[in-house]
Amino acid sequence: MSSAADSFPAGFIWGAATAAPQIEGAAFLDGKGESIWDRFARIPGKVVKGDNLDVACDHYHLFKEDFALMRQLGIKNYRLSLAWPRIFPQGDGAVNPAGLAFYHRLFDAMNEAGITPWVTFFHWDLPQALEDRGGWVSRGTVEAFAKYAETVVREFHGKVKHWITLNEIRCFTILGYGHGNKAPGRKISPAELNQTYHNALLCHGHAVRAVRQHGGAGAYVGLTDNSDICMPATETARDIAAARTWYAQRNEHLLGAIYGGGYSAAYLQRCGADAPKVLAGDFELISQPTDFLGLNLYTGTFVRADAAGQPQEMPLPAHYPKADSGWLHLAPQVMYWGTRLAQEAYGVKSMYITENGCGYNEEPVVNGEVLDLHRKEYLRSHLRELHRAIGDGVPVHGYFVWSFMDNYEWEDGYERRFGIVHVDFATQKRSPKFSAHYYAAVLAANRVL
Repeated sequence: MSSAADSFPAGFIWGAATAAPQIEGAAFLDGKGESIWDRFARIPGKVVKGDNLDVACDHYHLFKEDFALMRQLGIKNYRLSLAWPRIFPQGDGAVNPAGLAFYHRLFDAMNEAGITPWVTFFHWDLPQALEDRGGWVSRGTVEAFAKYAETVVREFHGKVKHWITLNEIRCFTILGYGHGNKAPGRKISPAELNQTYHNALLCHGHAVRAVRQHGGAGAYVGLTDNSDICMPATETARDIAAARTWYAQRNEHLLGAIYGGGYSAAYLQRCGADAPKVLAGDFELISQPTDFLGLNLYTGTFVRADAAGQPQEMPLPAHYPKADSGWLHLAPQVMYWGTRLAQEAYGVKSMYITENGCGYNEEPVVNGEVLDLHRKEYLRSHLRELHRAIGDGVPVHGYFVWSFMDNYEWEDGYERRFGIVHVDFATQKRSPKFSAHYYAAVLAANRVL
């Protein structure tokens, strides 16, 4: 039975999240330019069933209905992203007035529905025109992003006060340019890959500066990071110390660089001749103070101390529970340790869980219901660990479930469903799942149920 002891702090922010390329559709309407995902999805064999983003959830046309459903579920905070190529079809150059007009309509509809926007500048849909000029390897992308960020803050500062700079630097760099399994599907050299990290950090800095200069009173900005997270195999002093060491090493090139004001000597030594090129003034931009850190927490690595006290990763047994997403092993402790380690390592004073959820296939609507008990239990167990972290003094001030509705799940196409709302992609019918009703009850009670 739940009690007051399960309650979250008064004023805790509850919300849901999506991303423009995954839900909007209208991929080539009203002047929108091609994104790297529009191109990548058309390469045979890159995406399950050859699925593309052309229609997705058709949120471009259905956003008012979607906001009405959010409101019905009690969701008053919504994390979304702007489509860079909808606003600058070539990445830079001329702005697309129709793109700006769409987002004005979107924000006005959110305001009418009583929903607060939390807006991500970049959620992976790089304009293909910039990729053709080098993409994230090129500092030209940084210059284009700086113009884009300033443009959208100037345009929407009266309607948006919560800004997120970038979503998951690791994914659009190493997975897109190192492993090649995400757009644009390149496999570049270690030196070039390290430069993509640096260029992304510079874009983060430009977004922070844009908000500080043009965001107006009450503007609020931070990064969303999918940090590498580990969990001590046992919560003993030795294993916790090993986890701290592992965490610091795995995150020093991104969060460590932002909060430390530069690259650590250990990181530069490890890079050797492949270290990123840093220009004067770069880290003054990168390390500007932010108002919060957003964390996308899904899974983690169990670590224990070896005989010498050093971190040792523990392989998962074959039957360890996981979602249908092969990478998503179920470890609710990621919520506790992912936030606690960030606080300890970087002194973060405010955090939001900007994504947390699970992807499964084959979730049919039966008699009007999707009985996704597995997702409900995933959410419940993770929220309990988040509640534990807050109780231990970790400054987490909000949680956004991923995702509001089933959508285009990148290289997994429409097969993989993360939504708490089911989408029939043939008819665009939305059906709240059991997990949506559970989440609505949690929001209403402000406690784990």
